[in-house]
Amino acid sequence: MSLTLSKKELMNKALSTITINIGKAGINDNVVEEIKRQLKSCEVVKLRFSKGITNEKENYINNIVNDTRSKLVDVRGNVAVIYKKKP
Repeated sequence: MSLTLSKKELMNKALSTITINIGKAGINDNVVEEIKRQLKSCEVVKLRFSKGITNEKENYINNIVNDTRSKLVDVRGNVAVIYKKKP
């Protein structure tokens, strides 16, 4: 999947986009479905991870990117930004 927007443009777009919080319970089907809905409407979604799950964060991000068929744009601390072009 190629990005049509530059990383800088995506990060600027992420400033005004929805943030989904991922807590100690991790991810489940409902969380993934909500991320898919938000990607469909906004293209860019920020995922904010609880500090208590930093050991699992990378696995969660990989699972979310695979399940939503999105692209990881950036990870800074406990926040990841993902992108999926609208059809």
